[in-house]
Amino acid sequence: MTLTGGPSLPQERKLVTSIPGPKSQEMLARKNAAVAAGVGVALPVSIVAAGGGVMVDVDGNSLIDLGSGIAVTGVGNSAPAVVEAVTQQVQQFTHTCFTVTPYEGYVAVAEKLNELTPGDHEKRSALFNSGAEAVENAIKIARHYTNRGAVVVFDHAYHGRTNLTMGMTAKNMPYKDGFGPFAPEVYRVPTSYPFRDGLSGVDAAAVALTQIEKQIGSKNVAAIIIEPIQGEGGFIAPAEGFLPAIQEWATANGVVFILDEVQTGFARTGDLFAANHENVVPDLVTTAKGIAGGLPLSAVTGRAEIMDSAHAGGLGGTYAGSPIACAAALATMETYEKDNLADRAKEIGAIITEFFTELQKTDDRIGDIRGRGAMMAVEFVESGSKTPAAALTGAIAKHAGNEGVILLTCGTYGNVVRFLPPLSISDELLREALQIVADALAAN
Repeated sequence: MTLTGGPSLPQERKLVTSIPGPKSQEMLARKNAAVAAGVGVALPVSIVAAGGGVMVDVDGNSLIDLGSGIAVTGVGNSAPAVVEAVTQQVQQFTHTCFTVTPYEGYVAVAEKLNELTPGDHEKRSALFNSGAEAVENAIKIARHYTNRGAVVVFDHAYHGRTNLTMGMTAKNMPYKDGFGPFAPEVYRVPTSYPFRDGLSGVDAAAVALTQIEKQIGSKNVAAIIIEPIQGEGGFIAPAEGFLPAIQEWATANGVVFILDEVQTGFARTGDLFAANHENVVPDLVTTAKGIAGGLPLSAVTGRAEIMDSAHAGGLGGTYAGSPIACAAALATMETYEKDNLADRAKEIGAIITEFFTELQKTDDRIGDIRGRGAMMAVEFVESGSKTPAAALTGAIAKHAGNEGVILLTCGTYGNVVRFLPPLSISDELLREALQIVADALAAN
């Protein structure tokens, strides 16, 4: 398969200094002196170039990228089609504010999202800047449409860092601690977590739906929102049948069913959208991250009657649907389709699954291997148990970083390593990075 991805950087891991190198340490000192302490970093290297499956730091180290900027650069970092589209747009104009004087790029992105997102019903889209902003606007729209207040979210959910979305997010540290009080009328119910609950999808849904009916009341619920595979909560893929059962109940009770595809969307899971794996059709879907090749853009797309219910002026924002981000999004979405990157995601997922399944035979600290496509995770546990091994997970990520592999962790219990390589990564680089993770596990 021909891979896209960026400038002609040598596709190799190369360490010329320790990690972080001296120039990166200088940049870290500047960061600490100038940037608010609450803005943390996972690996303190200062990047000057990236493309394909590597990132090059200011010291000349070439690191293998297994994070994609948290699932953003699916088409590769600095993908040629994106660079060209953005360059052309910058030369034309950088901003007008769409709600002041509109432009074609915004409309074209909306048209494309209406075409690509799940379902063949009539749709409308509204564009924003970040995933949290899209989620917040989806809730606004659902409440306005239903004239109800309650919002149902799930255990282990992550939906953002704004006040409303912090309340919707499950994990306290680092996302919520000390930042309350949060917005009211947000209710949390159990999710499907096959590794830990042992329930079928239908049975797990029954538990959640019973709690909604008994503790909230169906007639009070404006929306149910869920990630089809939970991201920050641990890359938890629900058991088959869970999502369809939740959707069916929502439809029957006049509740807006929202899928948060901010992290799962755009070929990441081996389909353009994760909803397609079980033919789930949401009323509204939120997207961001992989939508625009690294530029800030997000969207809410959904049924025309729901999206059109908000009054004129009720949706928007100064930078929402930036012309530059829209140009990038059109090039990015074309690249996903033209290069068949959903199939590439499946290939990546198969390599990761095979590698850790073999390793699991000799190391029972690998508790669970899960995910879809190029959105895979390994949950680490204490040997002979299901007790979360957070310290081990942190040590693995640190070891990998020191060896030139950018590796992210996640999970409510801090014991999950997630694999989000750009879809432009080569098999050789991917396998080399996985072996370094295995070496890290063996060393700890």
